[in-house]
Amino acid sequence: MIDASRRRFLAESGFGVGGLALAWMLQQEQTRAMPEFEPRRFDLLPKAPHHEPKAKAMISLFMQGGPSHIDLFDPKPAMARYHMQPFPGDIKYDNAAEASAKVFHSPWRFRKRGQAGVELSELVPGLAEIIDDVCLIRSTRTGVNNHGQSINALHNGRIVSGRPVLGSWLTYALGSESQNLPAYVVMADPVSHPVLGVDNWSNGWLPSLYQGAVVRAQEPRILNLDPPSHLRGTAQENYLHFLGDLNRTHAQARPGEHDLEARIASFELAARMQLAAREAMDIANESAATKKLYGIDDPATAEFGTRCLIARRLVERGVRFVQVCTRNQYWDHHGNIMTALPASCRYVDRGSAGLVKDLKSRGLLDETLVHWGGEMGRLPVIQNERNIGRDHNTYGFTMWLAGGGIKGGMAFGATDDFGHHAVSDVVNHYDFHATVLHLFGLDPAKVTFARNGQQLTLIDGQPARVVREVLR
Repeated sequence: MIDASRRRFLAESGFGVGGLALAWMLQQEQTRAMPEFEPRRFDLLPKAPHHEPKAKAMISLFMQGGPSHIDLFDPKPAMARYHMQPFPGDIKYDNAAEASAKVFHSPWRFRKRGQAGVELSELVPGLAEIIDDVCLIRSTRTGVNNHGQSINALHNGRIVSGRPVLGSWLTYALGSESQNLPAYVVMADPVSHPVLGVDNWSNGWLPSLYQGAVVRAQEPRILNLDPPSHLRGTAQENYLHFLGDLNRTHAQARPGEHDLEARIASFELAARMQLAAREAMDIANESAATKKLYGIDDPATAEFGTRCLIARRLVERGVRFVQVCTRNQYWDHHGNIMTALPASCRYVDRGSAGLVKDLKSRGLLDETLVHWGGEMGRLPVIQNERNIGRDHNTYGFTMWLAGGGIKGGMAFGATDDFGHHAVSDVVNHYDFHATVLHLFGLDPAKVTFARNGQQLTLIDGQPARVVREVLR
């Protein structure tokens, strides 16, 4: 802002250099102050992308803790000759106290699957059935070797908390096709939230309208949908109409109060959700065949499969982004990997594959991007020799994508012979974000938010590239 003394000095300088400076500075001041006089409106109405999109919705199956890529997706036969021998090089441990330099070759068999012959572990038979629709990205990298920092990097683009996550950016940029359901829904695990809790679906400094809406993992999935009996029908309609008038009057007297606008919008959405949300999350009328596809007929797979099925129902009804989370550290196998990893795979594999199959059968896979992955992989050496596990590895690991403009039946990128570092076609977290935004028809550099005089983006100054090699 220009203070009064500087204004007076420049104004008294007439039409010389001082006058030109005054004109320029006033113009800059006006530009900065514009939001104050013409506050921007934020809503979830559908918005046009920058170019023709491939994807219209995204389902992210987030495997918090770090699935072991070298035991599931990225076979390393060269490790066999070093099994239980010292690792021939340098390695960075996260937990040095339990670290070991002994190589641990995967005990699970890999074989080629699908028409393309992509090699997969015996632990993921469901994925093997859909591999021709899936792209394995074997060269994912964040390079920050602990859970919180790597979660932040993959979700919000940086290693720190407090920034908007991918789902918030997408709903901010594109809105939602449904005005009766949240634009961004989080399907939480019944045991616990993942590490960092609500930071996983935070709107950061975007208006809170774009924060993920958490749905309970158990019935009732949304509390208090039904009004008290004495308020149902006309009584509730009159009450909501009166409340809406009060809210609008209150908001008009306080332009630019984004939190207020978001809260009012959430109240209005809650009223519309009373019918829409209950119907969207009720799988009772799904066929027995569909439920079996998701593994809902098996107690070991039913819970995760049910959430995957609800995710399909949500995107089918216009929800933009759905995040299905596993519990805190579920894949963090520092020990007991021989039994814990197969159990984790069994819990999610059938539901994940069923989701892709179901989307495809309904003609939804082409416009729905499915993501599966955690914040890291695991190291090729033993941690905890008395109860074998693997330590963290964020320097090279695997995620997979399907649908929404992604090529199927391929493995992209590579790690070294031990699966420690991504060595070719590296996909950094910011490359992943740029690619997702591109699939949604968005230019990553043009999805901006004005804050403190800056135009901020998801990829903020990072050398992000769209990974076109994996796109159809």
